[in-house]
Amino acid sequence: MKKVSIKQGYLVFDIGTGNARVAIVATTGEVVHVEREDVRYETETLYPDSRYFLPDLLWDQLIQLAKKALVSVPHVAIKAITSTSQRQGIVLQDQDGHSFIGLPNIDNRGREWEKEIQDPDFIYETTGRLPSALFSALKLVVLKKRQPLLWDKLVTFTSISDWVTYKLSGVLVYEPSQATETLLYDVQKKEWSEAMCARIGISPDLLPEIKASGSILGKITPFMANELGLKEDVLIIVGGGDTQLAIESTFAENRDVVIVSGTSTPICRIIDECSMDIEGRTWTNSHTHKSRWLLETNPGITGLNYQKLKNIFYPNESYAQMEEEMSKLEMIDCISVLGMYLTDEKNASKKGGFIFNAPLEQNLSRAHFVASALWEIACTIRWYFDQLCEVTSYDLPYVWACGGGFQSETLAKFVANLLQKEVHIRQGFSQASVVGAAVICNQALGFNDASSGDIKVIAPDHGHDDLLYEEWKQAQRFFSKINLSYSN
Repeated sequence: MKKVSIKQGYLVFDIGTGNARVAIVATTGEVVHVEREDVRYETETLYPDSRYFLPDLLWDQLIQLAKKALVSVPHVAIKAITSTSQRQGIVLQDQDGHSFIGLPNIDNRGREWEKEIQDPDFIYETTGRLPSALFSALKLVVLKKRQPLLWDKLVTFTSISDWVTYKLSGVLVYEPSQATETLLYDVQKKEWSEAMCARIGISPDLLPEIKASGSILGKITPFMANELGLKEDVLIIVGGGDTQLAIESTFAENRDVVIVSGTSTPICRIIDECSMDIEGRTWTNSHTHKSRWLLETNPGITGLNYQKLKNIFYPNESYAQMEEEMSKLEMIDCISVLGMYLTDEKNASKKGGFIFNAPLEQNLSRAHFVASALWEIACTIRWYFDQLCEVTSYDLPYVWACGGGFQSETLAKFVANLLQKEVHIRQGFSQASVVGAAVICNQALGFNDASSGDIKVIAPDHGHDDLLYEEWKQAQRFFSKINLSYSN
């Protein structure tokens, strides 16, 4: 019987918008095993567009996933545990340390109060983003206004990823790439902003200590070590936002642009000095890399649309079959408008649809509809990439790409052609946030095992797809007029 060699590795908790994953990653960056389940959300009838989750329920899911993962790969010796999660999501705690409600990034309960926020220019100059219901502080403001019983229970809160490390270590902190998303953090000074707390009406006493990504919180609690069957010397390491850790997985350098295709599609420029666009076209984010920031544009929800169309048109088929059928298409004969990306009000409920020739042509197939969704994602990337380039000129001949969306070679080719840039995709790209978590763990423990891996390069075809891109923009404007007529 062949003896299995023992590897060193990490247990990584990754809570996205759609699903929760627990992965075991070797110190080399190899993703050894992944367990996943959908995150379960509830709606709150007091708000027109709200979502929340029950932390106890999510924690039970995560522990069961972790146990399955650990049993599946007993040949990996776990040295440390870390976590990453959706940005803008928070978990609220009471005076007994009990986590009583979780508010995810798709919770828009604060939307009807957005216009009450005064002096958006000052907020942008301090936090690096204009105020909106997307960010955590506004979720808390409306909780205070409409659910005072819940508000009175609140003693502190933190990000979802920092909540996970709290549950494992007993130490509560807030990591900078996550704190950036609260509207309460001074992105340039890298500290909580008392001015923003006063402006929004949230006491600084609610805010945990800021702790950098890659910091060692301590050892796993004896209770959790026993629960997971781990040694009590396993270390708990501060993680970070899923976008930032995904970028870490690419090993991109200062000045590079990285496109992360997931539930949404952040398009980020890595910078080594904090800067902001006076017109507010970009967000300025703290990065998990201590001496860097990110300039970000983001079209909002993208990947979820693609997944939903897959469930409609290819419910029993694989992504590989979809790719094969799309590869045989000669033309993009269908244009989709599924997200209203050319408006400032991202992720709001709007009318959308498909535009194709009428009467229906005989060759119109399900592959056309799915390809149109990928084409739309690529077009939004082009739109927001161009916007980023207006803020910070970019003359490098390539962009980095990672995230599950780039499992589609069709999407990667669309992006290369629209940007007229090489698209560089590094090994492990589809589990980018998990691989990035291993990178910061290696840095924390002084390991040099992480491999940058092979790079696949998708070169653009000569010439631009400008006519089709213009057609997509016309379709966006068409539906914008329809939505305007509905709103009136």
